[in-house]
Amino acid sequence: MPGHHGLISLGAADALWVEVTAGSAVPTASGAFTRSPAGVRAGYVLLGDRAVTTVRADSGQWTVAETEVRRAAAELSAIRVDRRDLVRIGPFRGTPGQGRDEETALRWRRRIERELTQRGGPERTAGRAADRPHPLAGIDWRRILVEQTRDGTRPTWWLPRAVVRLLDAAEHTETQWVRAARTHRAGTAATEPSRPPRARDAGGRRTTSPEDPATASPRPYDKELEGQLYAQLSRRPGTSRRIAGWTCAVCRTAPATVLDHCHEHGYVRAPLCQSCNTQERPDHLYSNDIRVANHYTRLFHTDTHDWLRHWHRCPGCRARTTLPLPHLAAWTAHIACRSLRPTHRAPRGRKPCGVLRVSWTGSQNAPRSCVLTVAVDCCPSGEHRVLARIPYREAAERFSVWLAETAPAVAAAAGPDRLDDLPAQPRPVVADTDSEGQALF
Repeated sequence: MPGHHGLISLGAADALWVEVTAGSAVPTASGAFTRSPAGVRAGYVLLGDRAVTTVRADSGQWTVAETEVRRAAAELSAIRVDRRDLVRIGPFRGTPGQGRDEETALRWRRRIERELTQRGGPERTAGRAADRPHPLAGIDWRRILVEQTRDGTRPTWWLPRAVVRLLDAAEHTETQWVRAARTHRAGTAATEPSRPPRARDAGGRRTTSPEDPATASPRPYDKELEGQLYAQLSRRPGTSRRIAGWTCAVCRTAPATVLDHCHEHGYVRAPLCQSCNTQERPDHLYSNDIRVANHYTRLFHTDTHDWLRHWHRCPGCRARTTLPLPHLAAWTAHIACRSLRPTHRAPRGRKPCGVLRVSWTGSQNAPRSCVLTVAVDCCPSGEHRVLARIPYREAAERFSVWLAETAPAVAAAAGPDRLDDLPAQPRPVVADTDSEGQALF
């Protein structure tokens, strides 16, 4: 049917999708229109973060507009992917599942975990062509999935951050589509007692899609939840739906999916997308030990103002002009002790030695006894050296000076004169009992 009123069959749409996205940094897969979780009969198909309308002819054949497929392909091809900037997507033990809105079909994290768990990992999944898992929003996630195993533990799965944001946006688009369709059907039933004939296009074909599937777009977050305690807010009905109405407070592009909060003081910070929430989480190894990974370059260099402003949305951290203990420890190792880190010869100059690690004794609730120890692991020469031992109070003072120089506007909003409404007993850092890195954040 190519060229007939701009509509093409689903098979032709599959072939077109693969053809026009051949040069995309995000790998795509065939079967976007013909294999689950494609929602053809629901009136749409997800291509990236765009919902493409499907149309059913009188003959019963499903079709789609060629221009819509090409537009979605152009948007996907414009995405840039840094394959070194990875986000862990599972498996996580003892953590809440992804959104439980069963009306949407994507739920990509749960689908990926289920497929990899049942099939024995990405290698076996990719090797079984006859039983090949289905694409998600037209994306072949298996080609960019990274499996990592550390210290003999079970493997973990990672995807590039740009792809995680794309799939989160696709899931949000699908949720909005379903809600708009439900509202449209309810409005039609209330205003028209008898069921009207379905609308037809110029070619006499009927459409099952809502009039406007994307009627509600996320709005910017404007401190609506400032000063509220997470323990109280999380128990209120409708909180999850309210969160989905905002864009991420850090990147300000992707739809928010989680409510980030300070685990030391219990205050809500802001709604975030899954990608930013994962980026904000320290690489947590044990209950008092973190590895200073490469993503701290972004947190303390590239996007410094955004992240400092976000952390200080907690009244407790803002009043004390500091950061939560794990973040302060990471800052101390990455910034304050940068000049102490040894280097080694490399083909293009000198390379920093090994991997930074910082641990602490005590807690922020007993600052006199809390000491941060910054060390270097995995040294090429076989050394494991301690770079510095810094008392908590000294680390906090160094951070305050650096904050005033780096982000004056953030520092001006902080200060010891805002301690009146803080809890008398701040919550201690939560111990990570399963070594999965999720208990802290």
